[in-house]
Order: sequence, then C-alpha cells, then structure tokens
Amino acid sequence: MKSKKRLLALAGLAISMTTVSPVFAATDKPSSVQSIEFVGMDAPQTAEEMAKAYSTASVKVTFHDGSSKLYPLSYNTLFKSTDKVGGVTAGVAVDVYGKPIMDTSVPGQPTPFVSDDPDANGLIQFKDGKDRNSLYLLTNYEYITRDNSGKSAYGMIPASISLTTLKQDEKTGQLSPVELKKVDFSGVNGLWIPCNGSVTPWNTELTSEEYEPDARAFEANPSNTYVAYFTKNYFQDASKQGNPYMYGFIPEISVTKDGKTTVVKHYSMGRFSHELAKVMPDNKTVYFGDDGSNTMLFMYVADKPKDLSSGTLYAAKWQQTSDQNGGSANLKWIKLGHATDNEIATYINRNIKFSDIFETAEMDTPGFTKIKTYPSGNVEWLKVKPGMEKAAAFLEPRRYGAMLGATYEFNKMEGVTLNAKDKKLYVAMSYVEKDMLKSTAQDGLQDDIQLPKISSGVTYALSLAGGQKDNKQDKIDSQYVATDMSGFVVGEDMAAADDKGNTAAVDKVANPDNLSYSEELRTLFIGEDSGKHTNNFVWAYNVDTKKLSRILSLPAGSEATGLQFNGDVNGFTYILSNLQHPGDFETKIPDPLKQEIEKRINQNFDNKRSGVVGYISGLPSMQDLMQGNKTGKDDNK
Repeated sequence: MKSKKRLLALAGLAISMTTVSPVFAATDKPSSVQSIEFVGMDAPQTAEEMAKAYSTASVKVTFHDGSSKLYPLSYNTLFKSTDKVGGVTAGVAVDVYGKPIMDTSVPGQPTPFVSDDPDANGLIQFKDGKDRNSLYLLTNYEYITRDNSGKSAYGMIPASISLTTLKQDEKTGQLSPVELKKVDFSGVNGLWIPCNGSVTPWNTELTSEEYEPDARAFEANPSNTYVAYFTKNYFQDASKQGNPYMYGFIPEISVTKDGKTTVVKHYSMGRFSHELAKVMPDNKTVYFGDDGSNTMLFMYVADKPKDLSSGTLYAAKWQQTSDQNGGSANLKWIKLGHATDNEIATYINRNIKFSDIFETAEMDTPGFTKIKTYPSGNVEWLKVKPGMEKAAAFLEPRRYGAMLGATYEFNKMEGVTLNAKDKKLYVAMSYVEKDMLKSTAQDGLQDDIQLPKISSGVTYALSLAGGQKDNKQDKIDSQYVATDMSGFVVGEDMAAADDKGNTAAVDKVANPDNLSYSEELRTLFIGEDSGKHTNNFVWAYNVDTKKLSRILSLPAGSEATGLQFNGDVNGFTYILSNLQHPGDFETKIPDPLKQEIEKRINQNFDNKRSGVVGYISGLPSMQDLMQGNKTGKDDNK
C-alpha cells in the first residue's frame, strides 16, 4: 500500500521500449511464431492522463514469414470497491456475524465502512461439463484509509475478502461480475490487514496478514496496538481486548465448484508481516515477503505436498559478496523449528503472552541476546524461557531468528514470484534503505547487509537448488532452496524532482511491489508502490533481453495491486491488476497541475473513496499462437 512508508512509524500501533521474447520453449515452439514483443507506452503527460487508469501499450507477434500482428492492450474495470455486485457492496467491512460494520464518526449519519484499497486477486477456475471454466475471483480489501470524519481508520476496522462469480464472453473473453459475497473469517477470529496473495498449484488461495501487531507492546498497554480496536469492531463487543498472537499468519482459502469457501490459518508457517506466500513446484516449499523495516527472508518446507498444516521454518543469513547493482550475497539457512498448525494454535488458544516466551533486559547482560527487529524497531535484549523455543520460533520467528543469527536488516520486502524453468525466485525490495545500508554506529548490532542507498528499490533474483544443508548441517528436504541473491531490476533515484513531481527515473521501475511471471512469455511483470513516481506503473521485463516496457499507468497517488498473469483462461490471456487509494499523493506535484489532477480523481473515483478491481486485456491467446493462428491487427510499421 502506498501509505506503508509512513505507517511504518506506527508499527508499535500495528505499526517506451520494446521487449522481445521467444514465445515457447524450443521443443514446443510452433514454426510460424518467431517472437513476441511488448511495445511500451509513454508516461502520462496531461492532468487527464494522470488521473485515470489506462494502457496504450501493445503486444507485437512476429511470424517466420516476416509478417507481424499487433495486439493493442487496454485496461478494464470489473468493479469499484464502492460498487454493488449482486446487491453486495464490494469493499464493505463485515463483522463476525457477516453484517456491515458501521461508521458513526459523523453524528446522525451512520454508513457502512467501505474499503478504498483492493489488493490481491486470485482467479480460481473449475472445468465443467461443457469444457468451459467456472470462474471465481478472490479479492483482498487491505484496509480502510479513513472514516467519514477524515480520521485514519487503518488497522482499526477488520479487513475482508470477496468472492466474485465471473462471466466470460466466449467470443471476446470480456469478463464481467455476476455475484459477490464476503468470505467468512469467523472461524479464525477475523482477518488482519490482508495484503498480497497467490494461487496454489492445487487451486486454493494463500492470502496474508501483514504488519503483525507487537505482542510486547500490547502486553505493556493494549492501546499501544490496533488489536483492541480491531477486536471490538469485529466481535461487536466493547469488553473484548483481543490477542495479538491471533494475527500475522497465512490464511488458505478453499473454493468449491459451487462457490462455497472455507478458511484455515497456517500457524506453522510462522507469524510475521506477510506480504504473500508463494509455493514452489514441489508443492511443499514456500517463500514469503516480509514487509516492514528490519525484516527477514523466510522459507517453509511442508512435511507433505499440498498440505501446509505442518512443516519446518527457516530464516536466511545474507553473506554479502558485492555491493554493486543492488548487492549480491550467498544465502545460508538457519532452522527455527518444526511445528504443526495445531501445536501453535494450542499456545494461542491458551492466550499466551510475550512474557510467557521471553525474559527481557534493558542493557547488555550475560545470557541475553541484543537484537533489533520489526515490529518494535527498537534494540531489545532477549532470552527465551526454558521450553518455549517452539512458541518463540513460530509466534516470534523474527525475534527468535535474530537471536540465532539470521539476517534481520531487510527493508520493505514485498512481492515474490517464480521462474520455474530457470529455477529463479524473484523478490521485490521496495526501498533499499535504513538497515540495508552499511552501519556507521558502534552499537554492537549485526551488520550483514552493507549496501549503497537506492530509495527506488531493487527486484532481486535468487537461485534455487537441491542438496542444501541448514546451519546445523542437516539436509533441507527441498529441491528449491535459495542459494544466492543478487540485484536484477534496479531503480534509479533522481537528485531533484521533475515537472510532474517524480523523484525517480520515470522510465525505470521505482519501488517494486507486486510481482508475477509468465513462463510462456519469459516475462516478469512488476507493479509499483512508489512514493517516488507520481503515477505508479505496471511493467513487463523480459528476463532474457533485459528490456523493460511500461504497460499500465494508474491515477496519481494510487498503488498497483493484485497483479496476476493468467495465460490460459478458456483460451484467453489476462493480467489482473487493481488500484487502491487514488489521490493519496506522496510526491510534490506542482500547482496548478495538482489541483487539476485532484479534481479529476475526485470525479473518477468517488472523491477518492473508490479503489478499482480490473485487468489488462488484449494479449494474444496462447492457445491461438500454439495453433499458429494469425489473429490480431496487421502491423504496418
């Protein structure tokens, strides 16, 4: 979310170019198709362009006979978060009973809380008897920016996820919403700040709970976190205080063919600031984004494929080899522990507290380890109480991992996606700042990462391999263990703002967040959450040619969310991409341009109260290309 950067300070309270790509592998490439190119679009120039979501990019397919076809891209709105679909407001916040939570901040004008912040998309498909797909779309509503009085409502109002039944036009592929309902989280005590997510190989969605509340701060005073406010609003019970250890996990949502949903939280996957979870091709190894300052790179290896209810959690050690191009390092893995969901749920259900797990000191003290991690961001001296290692490993994996020597200096670790053919994992680091820089303090704290500042951020590539061992020289039961990490797509900061307010190079990615990858197109898609670009963009980056194409521009002040490439949906191809909090400016747009943009955004997005759920269409059908069909428009360039 775009306001993440400033919200990190409240952690204690929660706290035009062308891409050429081979279409298919050499073994299955049809003889008629030579290459595919993303033909990018210019950055927006006028107030009208800067206040809307649009694409003027295209895809060019070149055939071996020398002819080529152009496929113009366009952005399509499925619905706004304030729209009603089948009688249900898409972004409405609901309580434990499934009823709308009311905003009473303006006396005499109670209205339901409605989110302006749609995030993750998960497209769930089922084959039916007519050889068509039944389509469902899961959409996260990350938070609610403000109440009707204008005060921040972040973290205080329970979040939600909707399940939308989609209709697909058989000839054009156009998608339209038919029915929408809210996913029931009452069995897992509600949903805490769901950010990004992914669809598993077994057709469920792994969503997320980001910015886990600080259990130490809560125990000292519940009002130091959002937990008590969240709990009262969700359960509609002013007497409830809540428990921070209920939140900060990966929920898995299963959808049946007839549109029924069930939810479980995977406590054995660890409690931290989950951006998302991405499953590897073995159906058991999982990597995560851990958003915030002083965070960690975690890996989970399940005991059984397609079953995330028990497994082993690891944290990475960065062993730096270079500080160039965003930095490079070898990765070693520290085993935190093994657990089942039920084991960790037992701790939570007995209302475990921070002081049940750790002893604390206030200065360097024998037997205590000095660390600095999210969510507190403070220097702490900790010792695990006897017999509480498992609780520490899964309820406080960052604090426990830091005590064992794992690297806790990552900053704004966001999206994760997989290039299966090359066995590469891509991880977005939105801002290479803070403790990712070389420390000049003589404070005795760990300083594994020592990089030059890149406020525009870096997307990293990680190599995956089998036969690896952990810090105790025990074999890691996975063929997808990350062995090294290096800068792959690097942003460029500018010394001064341009005439649109941009402080990062406008033709390069700034502050990468959402990531998705197309095996067919050999293309990494990158969505921005930038405080350095006035308009955030979605990019297509070819992993072979290293060429970059801007394919979508979003209204000023909004973030690109819900990015998901879908290459075969009844023969059609879509790039799902949402936008949230339009008009929430972070750059300094000069007047009078700012006033004109703001006026148009208010007109287009219900006075900044509407986010948008949508998709990019117009991409060539992978099915048609495999069959050698020359669809599209003739390219006369």
